[in-house]
Amino acid sequence: MSGVRGAVVGNEIHLKYQGVPQDMSSEKVKQDMDRDINTIKRHLQTMAHDAEMHNKFIESEVKKLVVDRKERILKDEGLVGGLGIPIRRKEDASTYTIPVVRKKPRIEPPKIQTGNVKREHILPEDEYNYILEIISRMALVMERSPKAFQDMDEESLRWQFLIPLNSHYEMATGETFNYNGKTDILIRYEGKNVFIAECKIWHGPKALHETIDQLLGYTSWRDTKTAIILFNKNEKFSAVLSQIPDVITTHPCFKQEVGKQGETSFRYLFHQPKDPDRELMLTVMAFDVPK
Repeated sequence: MSGVRGAVVGNEIHLKYQGVPQDMSSEKVKQDMDRDINTIKRHLQTMAHDAEMHNKFIESEVKKLVVDRKERILKDEGLVGGLGIPIRRKEDASTYTIPVVRKKPRIEPPKIQTGNVKREHILPEDEYNYILEIISRMALVMERSPKAFQDMDEESLRWQFLIPLNSHYEMATGETFNYNGKTDILIRYEGKNVFIAECKIWHGPKALHETIDQLLGYTSWRDTKTAIILFNKNEKFSAVLSQIPDVITTHPCFKQEVGKQGETSFRYLFHQPKDPDRELMLTVMAFDVPK
């Protein structure tokens, strides 16, 4: 086929002209160059037209294929349904079930008030565990279907938890769990946070240490329940799990280990950065969503 030979470098086409000196005048080179440029433009116009026609064909062809496939699927489903074979539900399907009656998070009032010192309301531990269980079920769905979540960033992953959490809980203010632009997931009661969670993609021990600092910066009263939800996308998951306890226990605000809640869930007692007597509970939950 006729065409112009050159080298594509980035978004440029480099053309080379060579010959014996008596045949390589400026005018001759310019004529050759103009001819080649016009040929390239003509070929590009032809290709653009062919691409446009191809795209129009694809659009109509795909619509036809989708309609045909839908009809086949409906026909197959009708056949299966007529056989009377029961379909078993997955045990974790309740992750997406919206309860008939949504529950309100139970907030315990302060048990003791002495003098003018007022203790803060807290989230009971059983309620805290139930919230983490909902988060864990949703994360397991992500682990089992990694392709559906592999391209999601931290913000997109966060919304996957807000939806099931708000299907289980309700408050007079509307959504119980919300995102305020700073921290990821939280419950507020009487203007104060009683549960805070951060969703992060694993970027190494240093990033986890910074996430803990970020989380502590959002808390300012006693008995706050917190969580860090870690997603591993690139590293070996076993290696990631082995690094988490070292990061936690070497943090200056670490007090003691409460105990593992599972193979990939760790719970610790921390204190506020500026007040060793003000404690909070931190649960780190790690999940593998590989690319």
